[in-house]
Amino acid sequence: MNSALIVIDVQESFRQRANWAATHNPDVVEKINRLLAAQRAKGEGVVWILHSEPGTGTVFDPERGFNRPIEGLEPAEGEPVLVKSSHNAFTTTNLQQYLTQQGVREVLITGIRTEQCCETTARVASDLGYDVTFVTDATATHPIEHPDAPEGRTLEEILADPRTLRTDAIVARTEYVLAGRFARIATVDELTEELTGS
Repeated sequence: MNSALIVIDVQESFRQRANWAATHNPDVVEKINRLLAAQRAKGEGVVWILHSEPGTGTVFDPERGFNRPIEGLEPAEGEPVLVKSSHNAFTTTNLQQYLTQQGVREVLITGIRTEQCCETTARVASDLGYDVTFVTDATATHPIEHPDAPEGRTLEEILADPRTLRTDAIVARTEYVLAGRFARIATVDELTEELTGS
C-alpha cells in the first residue's frame, strides 16, 4: 500500500445543519465514490474519519446518532473508521500509526469542510512527512459568517450579509495556501485517471 484515501467527516451530522443547503459541492458523495472505486481497484488504502463531540448535544454528539458516514458512502470490510475530536485527523486518533504500519507514503485528502478539517489535516500530514494530494472537488464547505455577526440568524440572513465569506473565496484561499507548500492540488478526474491508467 503506497497511498491512502482519507475521507474526513463526510457524515450525517452535516446534513442535519441548516447550512447544508448552501454547500458548495452537493455532488461530493458521488465524487468521493468515484475515488473510492479507483483506489480500491488499485489495491490502495482507504481510511474513514468521523468527528465526535461527546456530551455536547450537538449533531456531532454520538448520542444523537448522526456520527456515521453520509448516505451513499460505505466503508468496505477492513477499512478503518477512526473517530476524532480535534480538527485534524491525526492528533486524537492513531492515524499516523496505522499509515506507518501500512507503509503509506501519500495521503489523498477528501471530505468536509474544505478549509477546516481537510485543510488542517493536509498541513499536519505534510509536516509529518507524507506526500499530500488535496482533492478540492472531493471536499465540501459552507459560507462562513463574519466573526462579529449576531448568533441565531437564519441561513437566508447569513447569505444576505455582504460580510459572509462565500464558498468560492474559501475554496480559492485553501488552494492558494496549500499548493506548493503543503500539498499538490488535484481533481477527481485527474486522480481517477492516474489510478486507473485510463
